[in-house]
Amino acid sequence: MTKYIINGGKPLNGEIEISGAKNAAVAIIPAALMVDGVCRIENLPEISDVSTLFNILKEMGAEIRVVNKRTVDIDCTRVGTSRATFDTMRRIRASYYLLGALLGRFGKADVAMPGGCNFGGVRPIDQHLKGFRAMGARVSVRNGIVSAETDGQLLGTTIYLDVVSVGATINLMLGAALAEGMTYIENAAREPHIVDLANFLNSMGADVRGAGTNVIKIRGVRRMTGGFYSIIPDQIEAGTYMAAVAGAGGRVVIKDVIPKHLECISMKLREMGVTVLDLEDSVIVQRYSPLVKTHLKTMPYPGFPTDMQPQMSAILCLAQGTSTVIEGVWDNRFKYVDELAKMGGDIRVSGRTAIIEGVPYLTGAPIKAGDLRAGAALVIAGLCARGRTELEGVSYIERGYEKMIKKLSSIGADIKSIYVPDEPPMEEKDAG
Repeated sequence: MTKYIINGGKPLNGEIEISGAKNAAVAIIPAALMVDGVCRIENLPEISDVSTLFNILKEMGAEIRVVNKRTVDIDCTRVGTSRATFDTMRRIRASYYLLGALLGRFGKADVAMPGGCNFGGVRPIDQHLKGFRAMGARVSVRNGIVSAETDGQLLGTTIYLDVVSVGATINLMLGAALAEGMTYIENAAREPHIVDLANFLNSMGADVRGAGTNVIKIRGVRRMTGGFYSIIPDQIEAGTYMAAVAGAGGRVVIKDVIPKHLECISMKLREMGVTVLDLEDSVIVQRYSPLVKTHLKTMPYPGFPTDMQPQMSAILCLAQGTSTVIEGVWDNRFKYVDELAKMGGDIRVSGRTAIIEGVPYLTGAPIKAGDLRAGAALVIAGLCARGRTELEGVSYIERGYEKMIKKLSSIGADIKSIYVPDEPPMEEKDAG
Protein backbone atom coordinates (compact mmCIF):
# COMPACT_ATOMS: atom_id res chain seq x y z
CA MET A 1 0.00 0.00 0.00
CA THR A 2 1.26 3.48 -0.87
CA LYS A 3 0.69 6.46 1.41
CA TYR A 4 1.36 10.17 1.13
CA ILE A 5 3.04 11.72 4.17
CA ILE A 6 2.40 15.45 4.42
CA ASN A 7 3.91 17.82 6.96
CA GLY A 8 1.71 20.86 6.60
CA GLY A 9 1.84 24.54 7.46
CA LYS A 10 4.33 25.59 4.77
CA PRO A 11 3.49 28.32 2.23
CA LEU A 12 3.86 27.47 -1.46
CA ASN A 13 6.10 29.52 -3.75
CA GLY A 14 7.44 29.02 -7.26
CA GLU A 15 6.12 27.71 -10.60
CA ILE A 16 4.07 24.69 -11.66
CA GLU A 17 3.46 23.45 -15.21
CA ILE A 18 0.04 22.00 -15.95
CA SER A 19 -0.32 18.73 -17.87
CA GLY A 20 -2.73 17.78 -20.63
CA ALA A 21 -6.38 17.49 -19.65
CA LYS A 22 -7.29 14.13 -18.14
CA ASN A 23 -10.97 14.47 -19.11
CA ALA A 24 -10.04 15.24 -22.73
CA ALA A 25 -7.46 12.45 -22.96
CA VAL A 26 -9.84 9.73 -21.78
CA ALA A 27 -12.30 10.71 -24.53
CA ILE A 28 -9.77 11.24 -27.32
CA ILE A 29 -7.92 7.93 -26.82
CA PRO A 30 -11.09 5.82 -27.41
CA ALA A 31 -11.86 8.06 -30.39
CA ALA A 32 -8.62 6.81 -31.98
CA LEU A 33 -10.42 3.48 -32.53
CA MET A 34 -12.44 5.21 -35.24
CA VAL A 35 -9.44 6.50 -37.17
CA ASP A 36 -8.34 4.59 -40.28
CA GLY A 37 -4.64 5.29 -40.01
CA VAL A 38 -2.09 6.62 -37.53
CA CYS A 39 -2.99 9.48 -35.23
CA ARG A 40 -0.36 11.24 -33.17
CA ILE A 41 -1.65 12.59 -29.86
CA GLU A 42 0.49 15.12 -28.03
CA ASN A 43 0.37 16.63 -24.52
CA LEU A 44 -0.98 13.46 -22.94
CA PRO A 45 -0.89 13.43 -19.13
CA GLU A 46 1.20 10.71 -17.46
CA ILE A 47 -1.60 9.22 -15.35
CA SER A 48 -2.90 5.72 -14.72
CA ASP A 49 -6.22 6.29 -16.53
CA VAL A 50 -4.31 6.95 -19.75
CA SER A 51 -2.14 3.86 -19.24
CA THR A 52 -5.26 1.74 -18.65
CA LEU A 53 -6.87 2.95 -21.87
CA PHE A 54 -3.68 2.17 -23.80
CA ASN A 55 -3.75 -1.36 -22.39
CA ILE A 56 -7.38 -1.78 -23.47
CA LEU A 57 -6.58 -0.66 -27.01
CA LYS A 58 -3.53 -2.94 -27.17
CA GLU A 59 -5.61 -5.92 -26.05
CA MET A 60 -7.97 -5.15 -28.94
CA GLY A 61 -5.13 -5.18 -31.48
CA ALA A 62 -4.07 -1.53 -31.66
CA GLU A 63 -0.45 -0.59 -32.20
CA ILE A 64 0.78 2.12 -29.84
CA ARG A 65 4.23 3.64 -30.20
CA VAL A 66 5.59 5.98 -27.56
CA VAL A 67 7.28 8.97 -29.22
CA ASN A 68 8.14 10.67 -25.93
CA LYS A 69 6.64 10.87 -22.44
CA ARG A 70 3.76 13.07 -23.64
CA THR A 71 3.30 11.89 -27.24
CA VAL A 72 2.13 8.61 -28.75
CA ASP A 73 1.24 7.29 -32.19
CA ILE A 74 -1.89 5.13 -32.22
CA ASP A 75 -2.77 2.86 -35.14
CA CYS A 76 -6.09 1.03 -34.76
CA THR A 77 -6.25 -0.18 -38.36
CA ARG A 78 -5.88 -3.84 -37.32
CA VAL A 79 -8.44 -3.76 -34.52
CA GLY A 80 -10.96 -6.38 -35.56
CA THR A 81 -13.09 -6.81 -32.47
CA SER A 82 -15.94 -4.86 -30.91
CA ARG A 83 -15.27 -6.41 -27.52
CA ALA A 84 -12.59 -5.44 -24.99
CA THR A 85 -11.25 -7.21 -21.91
CA PHE A 86 -13.86 -6.54 -19.26
CA ASP A 87 -11.57 -6.81 -16.23
CA THR A 88 -9.39 -4.02 -17.57
CA MET A 89 -12.38 -1.87 -18.55
CA ARG A 90 -13.89 -2.03 -15.08
CA ARG A 91 -10.88 -0.19 -13.63
CA ILE A 92 -11.83 3.09 -15.30
CA ARG A 93 -15.04 5.07 -15.66
CA ALA A 94 -14.12 6.42 -19.10
CA SER A 95 -14.29 2.88 -20.50
CA TYR A 96 -17.88 3.63 -21.47
CA TYR A 97 -16.61 5.91 -24.25
CA LEU A 98 -15.61 2.73 -26.03
CA LEU A 99 -19.33 2.12 -26.55
CA GLY A 100 -19.72 5.09 -28.88
CA ALA A 101 -16.39 4.51 -30.62
CA LEU A 102 -17.03 0.80 -31.29
CA LEU A 103 -20.64 1.36 -32.37
CA GLY A 104 -19.44 4.03 -34.76
CA ARG A 105 -16.75 1.80 -36.26
CA PHE A 106 -18.29 -1.68 -36.18
CA GLY A 107 -21.99 -1.11 -35.64
CA LYS A 108 -21.83 -3.24 -32.48
CA ALA A 109 -20.12 -3.17 -29.10
CA ASP A 110 -19.79 -5.07 -25.83
CA VAL A 111 -18.58 -2.83 -23.03
CA ALA A 112 -18.33 -3.31 -19.25
CA MET A 113 -20.23 -0.89 -17.03
CA PRO A 114 -17.89 1.89 -15.87
CA GLY A 115 -15.67 1.63 -12.82
CA GLY A 116 -13.32 4.30 -11.46
CA CYS A 117 -14.32 6.59 -8.62
CA ASN A 118 -17.10 5.87 -6.18
CA PHE A 119 -18.04 8.97 -4.24
CA GLY A 120 -21.48 7.82 -3.21
CA GLY A 121 -23.48 9.30 -6.06
CA VAL A 122 -25.30 7.51 -8.86
CA ARG A 123 -23.59 7.72 -12.24
CA PRO A 124 -26.24 6.37 -14.61
CA ILE A 125 -25.66 5.92 -18.32
CA ASP A 126 -29.35 6.03 -19.23
CA GLN A 127 -28.86 9.12 -21.43
CA HIS A 128 -26.09 7.34 -23.35
CA LEU A 129 -28.33 4.33 -24.01
CA LYS A 130 -31.34 6.48 -24.86
CA GLY A 131 -29.28 8.26 -27.52
CA PHE A 132 -27.92 5.09 -29.09
CA ARG A 133 -31.39 3.55 -29.22
CA ALA A 134 -32.62 6.68 -30.99
CA MET A 135 -29.82 6.12 -33.52
CA GLY A 136 -31.10 2.63 -34.26
CA ALA A 137 -29.06 0.45 -31.89
CA ARG A 138 -30.53 -2.45 -29.97
CA VAL A 139 -29.14 -2.15 -26.46
CA SER A 140 -29.24 -4.54 -23.49
CA VAL A 141 -27.52 -4.59 -20.10
CA ARG A 142 -26.80 -7.96 -18.48
CA ASN A 143 -24.39 -8.91 -15.69
CA GLY A 144 -22.66 -5.53 -15.85
CA ILE A 145 -22.10 -5.71 -19.62
CA VAL A 146 -23.66 -3.27 -22.10
CA SER A 147 -24.28 -4.90 -25.48
CA ALA A 148 -25.35 -2.81 -28.45
CA GLU A 149 -25.84 -3.74 -32.11
CA THR A 150 -27.18 -2.16 -35.27
CA ASP A 151 -28.19 -3.52 -38.65
CA GLY A 152 -25.04 -2.06 -40.15
CA GLN A 153 -24.30 1.36 -38.75
CA LEU A 154 -25.82 4.02 -36.54
CA LEU A 155 -28.28 6.42 -38.15
CA GLY A 156 -28.28 10.16 -37.65
CA THR A 157 -31.20 11.62 -35.71
CA THR A 158 -32.11 14.32 -33.20
CA ILE A 159 -31.38 13.49 -29.55
CA TYR A 160 -32.51 15.64 -26.63
CA LEU A 161 -30.64 14.93 -23.41
CA ASP A 162 -32.98 15.05 -20.40
CA VAL A 163 -30.09 16.33 -18.26
CA VAL A 164 -26.87 18.03 -19.26
CA SER A 165 -24.46 15.07 -19.30
CA VAL A 166 -20.79 15.34 -20.23
CA GLY A 167 -20.44 11.57 -20.62
CA ALA A 168 -23.51 11.17 -22.80
CA THR A 169 -22.56 14.14 -24.96
CA ILE A 170 -19.10 12.68 -25.59
CA ASN A 171 -20.35 9.14 -26.23
CA LEU A 172 -23.00 10.25 -28.71
CA MET A 173 -20.53 12.51 -30.50
CA LEU A 174 -18.28 9.49 -31.00
CA GLY A 175 -21.07 7.31 -32.33
CA ALA A 176 -22.41 10.04 -34.60
CA ALA A 177 -19.05 10.84 -36.23
CA LEU A 178 -19.28 7.73 -38.47
CA ALA A 179 -23.08 7.42 -38.51
CA GLU A 180 -25.18 7.72 -41.63
CA GLY A 181 -26.65 11.21 -41.96
CA MET A 182 -26.92 14.17 -39.59
CA THR A 183 -27.14 13.93 -35.80
CA TYR A 184 -28.25 16.77 -33.54
CA ILE A 185 -27.45 16.56 -29.81
CA GLU A 186 -29.66 19.06 -27.99
CA ASN A 187 -29.11 20.20 -24.38
CA ALA A 188 -25.49 19.12 -24.88
CA ALA A 189 -22.77 19.72 -22.31
CA ARG A 190 -20.35 22.55 -23.11
CA GLU A 191 -17.18 21.72 -21.16
CA PRO A 192 -13.75 22.58 -22.65
CA HIS A 193 -12.87 18.90 -23.10
CA ILE A 194 -15.99 18.41 -25.24
CA VAL A 195 -14.72 21.16 -27.55
CA ASP A 196 -11.32 19.48 -27.50
CA LEU A 197 -12.82 16.13 -28.55
CA ALA A 198 -14.70 17.85 -31.38
CA ASN A 199 -11.49 19.49 -32.56
CA PHE A 200 -9.69 16.13 -32.47
CA LEU A 201 -12.44 14.44 -34.48
CA ASN A 202 -12.46 17.26 -37.04
CA SER A 203 -8.67 17.11 -37.37
CA MET A 204 -9.08 13.44 -38.30
CA GLY A 205 -11.73 14.18 -40.95
CA ALA A 206 -15.02 14.28 -39.01
CA ASP A 207 -17.64 17.02 -39.39
CA VAL A 208 -18.64 18.26 -35.94
CA ARG A 209 -20.05 21.73 -35.42
CA GLY A 210 -21.43 23.62 -32.46
CA ALA A 211 -19.28 22.08 -29.72
CA GLY A 212 -19.22 24.51 -26.82
CA THR A 213 -22.89 25.37 -27.37
CA ASN A 214 -25.98 23.47 -26.24
CA VAL A 215 -26.65 22.07 -29.73
CA ILE A 216 -23.97 19.98 -31.44
CA LYS A 217 -24.40 18.99 -35.09
CA ILE A 218 -22.50 16.01 -36.49
CA ARG A 219 -22.63 15.05 -40.14
CA GLY A 220 -21.46 11.46 -40.38
CA VAL A 221 -18.48 10.75 -42.64
CA ARG A 222 -17.46 7.48 -44.29
CA ARG A 223 -14.02 7.36 -42.70
CA MET A 224 -11.55 9.33 -40.63
CA THR A 225 -7.87 9.33 -41.51
CA GLY A 226 -4.78 9.96 -39.41
CA GLY A 227 -3.31 13.23 -38.27
CA PHE A 228 -1.79 15.16 -35.37
CA TYR A 229 -3.48 16.61 -32.32
CA SER A 230 -2.38 18.26 -29.05
CA ILE A 231 -4.62 18.03 -25.98
CA ILE A 232 -5.63 21.17 -24.07
CA PRO A 233 -4.28 21.93 -20.56
CA ASP A 234 -6.09 20.41 -17.60
CA GLN A 235 -8.57 22.89 -16.13
CA ILE A 236 -9.11 20.83 -12.97
CA GLU A 237 -5.43 20.18 -12.29
CA ALA A 238 -4.79 23.92 -12.58
CA GLY A 239 -7.75 24.68 -10.30
CA THR A 240 -6.50 22.15 -7.74
CA TYR A 241 -3.11 23.86 -7.45
CA MET A 242 -4.81 27.26 -7.34
CA ALA A 243 -6.84 26.04 -4.36
CA ALA A 244 -3.70 24.61 -2.73
CA VAL A 245 -1.97 28.00 -2.87
CA ALA A 246 -5.12 29.69 -1.59
CA GLY A 247 -5.23 27.33 1.38
CA ALA A 248 -1.55 27.11 2.27
CA GLY A 249 -0.62 30.68 1.34
CA GLY A 250 2.28 31.94 -0.78
CA ARG A 251 2.68 32.89 -4.43
CA VAL A 252 2.76 30.45 -7.36
CA VAL A 253 2.81 30.93 -11.13
CA ILE A 254 0.66 28.23 -12.73
CA LYS A 255 1.88 27.83 -16.31
CA ASP A 256 0.56 26.29 -19.53
CA VAL A 257 -3.12 27.01 -18.89
CA ILE A 258 -6.02 28.63 -20.72
CA PRO A 259 -7.11 31.36 -18.25
CA LYS A 260 -10.60 31.60 -19.75
CA HIS A 261 -11.27 27.98 -18.72
CA LEU A 262 -10.40 28.95 -15.13
CA GLU A 263 -12.63 32.03 -14.84
CA CYS A 264 -15.26 30.47 -12.57
CA ILE A 265 -12.55 29.15 -10.21
CA SER A 266 -10.60 32.41 -10.24
CA MET A 267 -13.74 34.40 -9.41
CA LYS A 268 -14.51 32.30 -6.31
CA LEU A 269 -10.95 32.52 -5.07
CA ARG A 270 -11.01 36.30 -5.46
CA GLU A 271 -14.20 36.38 -3.41
CA MET A 272 -12.26 34.58 -0.68
CA GLY A 273 -9.51 37.20 -0.62
CA VAL A 274 -7.04 35.47 -2.93
CA THR A 275 -5.21 37.44 -5.64
CA VAL A 276 -5.47 35.80 -9.07
CA LEU A 277 -3.78 37.49 -12.03
CA ASP A 278 -4.44 36.25 -15.58
CA LEU A 279 -1.59 36.29 -18.09
CA GLU A 280 -1.55 34.98 -21.68
CA ASP A 281 -0.99 31.30 -20.86
CA SER A 282 -0.55 31.33 -17.09
CA VAL A 283 -2.12 32.60 -13.88
CA ILE A 284 -0.45 33.97 -10.75
CA VAL A 285 -2.10 32.97 -7.47
CA GLN A 286 -1.06 34.55 -4.19
CA ARG A 287 -2.55 34.73 -0.71
CA TYR A 288 -1.06 36.40 2.35
CA SER A 289 -4.16 37.51 4.25
CA PRO A 290 -6.85 35.35 5.89
CA LEU A 291 -9.42 33.59 3.74
CA VAL A 292 -13.03 34.74 3.98
CA LYS A 293 -16.27 32.85 3.43
CA THR A 294 -18.02 32.40 0.11
CA HIS A 295 -20.91 30.43 -1.32
CA LEU A 296 -20.78 28.21 -4.39
CA LYS A 297 -22.98 25.88 -6.37
CA THR A 298 -21.62 23.40 -8.88
CA MET A 299 -23.20 23.54 -12.33
CA PRO A 300 -22.45 22.40 -15.87
CA TYR A 301 -19.87 24.54 -17.67
CA PRO A 302 -19.48 27.52 -17.70
CA GLY A 303 -20.67 27.20 -14.10
CA PHE A 304 -18.45 26.10 -11.23
CA PRO A 305 -17.16 22.56 -11.95
CA THR A 306 -18.25 19.67 -9.75
CA ASP A 307 -14.71 18.29 -10.03
CA MET A 308 -13.46 21.31 -8.03
CA GLN A 309 -16.06 21.10 -5.27
CA PRO A 310 -14.07 18.95 -2.79
CA GLN A 311 -10.90 21.05 -3.19
CA MET A 312 -12.80 24.27 -2.52
CA SER A 313 -14.58 22.74 0.47
CA ALA A 314 -11.19 21.84 1.97
CA ILE A 315 -9.96 25.44 1.96
CA LEU A 316 -13.36 26.81 3.02
CA CYS A 317 -12.77 24.93 6.27
CA LEU A 318 -10.20 27.67 7.01
CA ALA A 319 -12.22 30.65 5.76
CA GLN A 320 -13.58 33.16 8.26
CA GLY A 321 -17.36 32.87 8.57
CA THR A 322 -19.96 30.40 7.31
CA SER A 323 -19.79 29.12 3.73
CA THR A 324 -22.38 27.15 1.78
CA VAL A 325 -21.53 24.57 -0.89
CA ILE A 326 -24.36 23.18 -3.03
CA GLU A 327 -23.67 20.18 -5.28
CA GLY A 328 -25.79 20.78 -8.36
CA VAL A 329 -24.54 17.88 -10.51
CA TRP A 330 -24.28 14.65 -8.47
CA ASP A 331 -26.65 13.30 -5.83
CA ASN A 332 -23.97 12.91 -3.16
CA ARG A 333 -20.39 14.04 -3.40
CA PHE A 334 -19.70 14.77 0.24
CA LYS A 335 -18.37 11.45 1.57
CA TYR A 336 -14.94 13.03 2.03
CA VAL A 337 -16.20 15.44 4.73
CA ASP A 338 -15.81 12.71 7.37
CA GLU A 339 -12.07 12.74 6.64
CA LEU A 340 -11.92 16.54 6.91
CA ALA A 341 -13.76 16.26 10.24
CA LYS A 342 -10.92 14.05 11.52
CA MET A 343 -8.64 17.03 10.85
CA GLY A 344 -10.89 19.48 12.69
CA GLY A 345 -13.11 20.64 9.85
CA ASP A 346 -16.62 21.78 10.85
CA ILE A 347 -18.96 20.67 8.05
CA ARG A 348 -22.65 19.73 8.23
CA VAL A 349 -24.17 18.01 5.22
CA SER A 350 -27.86 17.78 4.34
CA GLY A 351 -28.61 16.20 0.97
CA ARG A 352 -26.76 18.19 -1.68
CA THR A 353 -25.80 21.05 0.65
CA ALA A 354 -22.81 21.45 2.96
CA ILE A 355 -22.58 24.20 5.57
CA ILE A 356 -18.96 24.91 6.47
CA GLU A 357 -18.00 26.87 9.57
CA GLY A 358 -14.48 28.19 9.28
CA VAL A 359 -12.01 27.07 11.95
CA PRO A 360 -8.68 28.67 12.92
CA TYR A 361 -6.65 25.67 11.78
CA LEU A 362 -6.74 22.01 10.73
CA THR A 363 -4.64 19.31 12.40
CA GLY A 364 -2.85 16.47 10.63
CA ALA A 365 -4.43 13.03 10.98
CA PRO A 366 -4.55 9.57 9.36
CA ILE A 367 -7.10 9.91 6.52
CA LYS A 368 -8.15 8.02 3.41
CA ALA A 369 -9.16 9.11 -0.10
CA GLY A 370 -12.29 7.55 -1.57
CA ASP A 371 -12.15 9.08 -5.06
CA LEU A 372 -9.96 11.19 -7.31
CA ARG A 373 -11.08 14.73 -6.46
CA ALA A 374 -11.69 13.96 -2.79
CA GLY A 375 -8.11 12.69 -2.69
CA ALA A 376 -6.87 15.99 -4.10
CA ALA A 377 -8.92 17.84 -1.48
CA LEU A 378 -7.36 15.81 1.31
CA VAL A 379 -3.87 16.55 -0.02
CA ILE A 380 -4.73 20.25 0.12
CA ALA A 381 -6.06 19.85 3.66
CA GLY A 382 -2.81 18.14 4.64
CA LEU A 383 -0.76 20.99 3.16
CA CYS A 384 -2.77 23.50 5.20
CA ALA A 385 -2.85 21.53 8.45
CA ARG A 386 -0.61 21.72 11.46
CA GLY A 387 1.45 18.58 11.90
CA ARG A 388 1.64 15.31 10.00
CA THR A 389 -1.02 13.85 7.74
CA GLU A 390 -0.94 10.26 6.48
CA LEU A 391 -3.13 9.79 3.43
CA GLU A 392 -4.19 6.37 2.14
CA GLY A 393 -6.09 5.56 -1.07
CA VAL A 394 -3.64 7.53 -3.20
CA SER A 395 -4.18 5.29 -6.24
CA TYR A 396 -7.30 7.36 -6.88
CA ILE A 397 -5.21 10.52 -7.02
CA GLU A 398 -2.72 8.99 -9.45
CA ARG A 399 -5.58 8.18 -11.84
CA GLY A 400 -5.88 11.86 -12.68
CA TYR A 401 -2.90 13.91 -11.44
CA GLU A 402 0.49 13.68 -13.10
CA LYS A 403 3.44 13.64 -10.66
CA MET A 404 1.57 15.49 -7.92
CA ILE A 405 4.28 14.77 -5.33
CA LYS A 406 7.03 16.16 -7.56
CA LYS A 407 5.06 19.24 -8.54
CA LEU A 408 4.07 20.13 -4.99
CA SER A 409 7.57 19.49 -3.67
CA SER A 410 8.95 21.88 -6.30
CA ILE A 411 6.97 24.76 -4.76
CA GLY A 412 7.90 24.09 -1.15
CA ALA A 413 5.46 21.43 0.06
CA ASP A 414 6.75 18.80 2.50
CA ILE A 415 5.12 15.76 0.92
CA LYS A 416 6.42 12.33 0.03
CA SER A 417 5.14 8.94 -1.04
CA ILE A 418 6.02 5.86 0.99
CA TYR A 419 5.26 2.17 0.55
CA VAL A 420 3.83 0.36 3.56
CA PRO A 421 3.48 -3.46 3.30
CA ASP A 422 -0.09 -4.63 3.76
CA GLU A 423 -0.73 -6.30 7.08
CA PRO A 424 -1.14 -10.10 6.83
CA PRO A 425 -4.52 -11.62 7.64
CA MET A 426 -5.21 -12.10 11.36
CA GLU A 427 -4.80 -15.88 11.20
CA GLU A 428 -1.32 -15.47 9.70
CA LYS A 429 -0.30 -13.00 12.42
CA ASP A 430 -1.51 -15.38 15.09
CA ALA A 431 0.13 -18.49 13.62
CA GLY A 432 2.95 -19.97 15.69
